[in-house]
Amino acid sequence: MSDLNETARTTIAAPASKIFAILADPRQHPLIDGSGTVRDSISGPEKLELGSKFGMNMKQGAPYRIKNKVVEFEQDKLIAWRHLGKHRWRYELTPTADGGTDVVETWDLSHLGGLGQRVLHSLFGERTAAALPATLVKLKAAAEADASA
Repeated sequence: MSDLNETARTTIAAPASKIFAILADPRQHPLIDGSGTVRDSISGPEKLELGSKFGMNMKQGAPYRIKNKVVEFEQDKLIAWRHLGKHRWRYELTPTADGGTDVVETWDLSHLGGLGQRVLHSLFGERTAAALPATLVKLKAAAEADASA
């Protein structure tokens, strides 16, 4: 992976299956988004799998729509998607000995060329670095609430 990637980590007191269910449901993405840009899901399946395409209403300054495609998928362990750009949003889940799950979220720029990585990181890196931990806080709250229900 590129050294220009942004990564955040947390441990969630919930099994990986509960966390993965949230991540694999695009209708829940606005609830866990820490950037404030994801507004709502507008198209796609209720449960994502490898190759799934889904659309989201977004707002970063002006409102817009984006289409995403799931490009990495391993049930209850890994999910990543991208839109027209080659950069990815990746979530890796690793069960802990106490029944919880370590979660790593990465804004992965490694699939872009060197210049593309630097340009995208200079434009959005700082904002993304702040958004990733905020997303994990929301994901943690949602997954732990689901696990205790």
